[in-house]
Amino acid sequence: MPIPDFQQIFLPLLKLAGDGEPHSNKDAVDALADVFNLSLEEREEVLPSGRQAIFTNRTYWAKTYLKKAGLLTQPARAVFQITEKGKSVLQNPPPVLNVSYLKQFEEFLEFHTAKSATNDDTKKEKENIEYKTPEELMALGYKDLRLTLVSELLSSVMQMSPSFFEQLVVDLLLQMGYGEAGGSRAGIAIGKSGDEGIDGTISEDKLGLDLIYIQAKRWEGSVGRPEIQKFVGALQGKRAKKGVFITTSNFTAEAKKYSSMVDTRVILVDGQRLANLMIDHNVGVALKESYEIKKIDSDYFIEE
Repeated sequence: MPIPDFQQIFLPLLKLAGDGEPHSNKDAVDALADVFNLSLEEREEVLPSGRQAIFTNRTYWAKTYLKKAGLLTQPARAVFQITEKGKSVLQNPPPVLNVSYLKQFEEFLEFHTAKSATNDDTKKEKENIEYKTPEELMALGYKDLRLTLVSELLSSVMQMSPSFFEQLVVDLLLQMGYGEAGGSRAGIAIGKSGDEGIDGTISEDKLGLDLIYIQAKRWEGSVGRPEIQKFVGALQGKRAKKGVFITTSNFTAEAKKYSSMVDTRVILVDGQRLANLMIDHNVGVALKESYEIKKIDSDYFIEE
């Protein structure tokens, strides 16, 4: 049979997890290949990059979608397990378990809405997709992959401790060129040892002529004006001129307005921008695939 698309894998994957036991990604791929009666050639058929089997890739995407809907959870790396919500779906499974069905779950709808990028420009990009050039289709696919990665990064960060997040922020700023990676005190995560509203510091330059103070909030709720005021007060107590407030969530309009009005320079970085910076500067991510698009070198084919 043809290799199933990732939505066709949803229900068999959920049923596989229905025993309540943890399952490894690899074991799931092998078990589901048997469920779909895939031939050896179909199991080994790879993506154009040649780095991963198509069926493996689609199974991993199916797992991601079910996890975003709250039907699966990830208790350990490369391991998944069914949730109570997933068990309730199996008690009365739908005729077709697909993306449309998953949209009834609020957490999935939030993920899928962000992934689909509902602004008008992107909607127009996705219209009449059959008329897109190969380069345009690759660009649209890249956008979808990046939006999914942003969501996955924020979920991973939220599972870590506040002290880990503070160090992550310092690591990111170092990767962005602040401080000196080889310097012993170029970037410091202070932690809970009486930080007085400061979670870390980083040198703005390699000589350490000026310090940037950091506040890192691993939050789910919006950060309001009072939190920014506290941070500004802490900066003034240090006689500091510059600060960066980074959160995994977002900032209220009042918080943004206040930060733009105070004399102390305070940069606000919300969760979406944080994740995109992590991707751009290779913090917490690794290269999976790389495609080169080449064209004819017309100069080479000129005869003198």
